[in-house]
Amino acid sequence: MSIENEQLNEQVFLEDWKAYPMREPYIAKVVVDMCTGGGEALTRATTILEALSGQTPTQSRARQTVRDFGIRKREAIAVRVTLRHKKAEAFLVKALKAKEDILLIKNWDLDGNFAFGIAEHIDIPDVKYDPQLGIQGMNITVCLERPGFRVKRRRRRKTKVPYRHRLTADESMVFVKKKFGIEILEKERERTYLF
Repeated sequence: MSIENEQLNEQVFLEDWKAYPMREPYIAKVVVDMCTGGGEALTRATTILEALSGQTPTQSRARQTVRDFGIRKREAIAVRVTLRHKKAEAFLVKALKAKEDILLIKNWDLDGNFAFGIAEHIDIPDVKYDPQLGIQGMNITVCLERPGFRVKRRRRRKTKVPYRHRLTADESMVFVKKKFGIEILEKERERTYLF
């Protein structure tokens, strides 16, 4: 897609949201998870995640036994935390700074949600290295929705969200660009190393 077409699409979406506020997307939730495989590393990951998010993380358990990795069924192997509203936005700003405000098109799915990983948690601004905790990576998944998506989750009279109201990847990208001022690339830039 050319730059002119991209800017035209962007303008169409922005005008649509201005005319119909119920069509403008918002961040429903941000899920941060750290998979360590259990043991002492899991307690360290819990401490890190609690410090980063300000919430108590929940544990995820293994569904099956994997002898090669030394994992038993129902053993706690990961921790995760779900952030919403202002906490989600504040955390996402910091996490995107760790990625240098650059994401790739392949990070998005067809429903407008996106996910990315951070190799070292100390890349996040204002996080200092603690030798007792070590360095851990994390996955961040961001769910975007429009107002009215509650109809697919409610208890009574549950129904599907119609196609015309569903979120597309293009719309999601425009929203994230506008909200966080990030750059979205087709493929990673080649790094030049100076030795």
